[in-house]
Amino acid sequence: RVLFRSQTITLQVNNANDMNAFVVSPDDKGIYPSIIVLQEAFGVNHHIKNVTEKISADGYVAIAPELFHRTAPAGFEISYTNFEAVKPHIQSLTPEGLINDLKSVYDWLMKNTQVIKNKIATIGFCLGGRVSFLANATLPLAAAVSYYGGSLHTIADKAKDLHAPQLFSGADRTNIFCLNTERQLLKRLMMQKKIISTQLFHMQITGLTAMKE
Repeated sequence: RVLFRSQTITLQVNNANDMNAFVVSPDDKGIYPSIIVLQEAFGVNHHIKNVTEKISADGYVAIAPELFHRTAPAGFEISYTNFEAVKPHIQSLTPEGLINDLKSVYDWLMKNTQVIKNKIATIGFCLGGRVSFLANATLPLAAAVSYYGGSLHTIADKAKDLHAPQLFSGADRTNIFCLNTERQLLKRLMMQKKIISTQLFHMQITGLTAMKE
C-alpha cells in the first residue's frame, strides 16, 4: 500500500454549476492507473471518501465527483435513513447531464501527469452503479464495475456502446438480478457479445450494508 494525499477540486461542466470532486492520489511522482468512484444516492459522504482513499492506497489516482451539483450545495451528503430527502436530487439527474459530468472528470484525468491515460476505469455503488455503466458507454474506459446498480433498464439502449469489460455485482436480497428488466439488459449485452461478468452474493443483508462493513 502507498501513502496518499487528498484534496477537493472544482471542475467546470458544460451548461451547469461547477462540480466538486474528492481526489486522492499516491503521494509521490509516479504514474498510476485511475478509478472514478461514483457515489451512492447519499452524496460523496464519509463512506465514499473512505472507499476512494482505500482505492488510492492500492496504487490508483481516485476521484469521486459530486453528482448532485446541479441541485445541492457543494459537499452535500445526507443520512442513509432519509431516502425521501434524496429523491428530488435523484429525479433531477439526466443521462445527458451525467455524461457531461463524466466527460469533465475524464478530461481532468487526461490532463493529470500522474495518470496512465489508457488505464482509467469506473466503479459505482447503487445510483453510481448505473452511472458506471453509462460511463462505460460514453468514455474509452479500460474497465467498469457496477455494484447493485439500480434502474439499469432505463439506459439499456446504451448497451451497444460499451467500450470495456463490465462487471455487475450485487446481493441476492437487493433483487438487482431478479428483475425482468435487468435480466433483459444482461441478455442484450450477451447477444451483442459484450465482455461482461456478474456476481451475485448470497447474504441476509443488502449490498449497500455489506459495503459498509
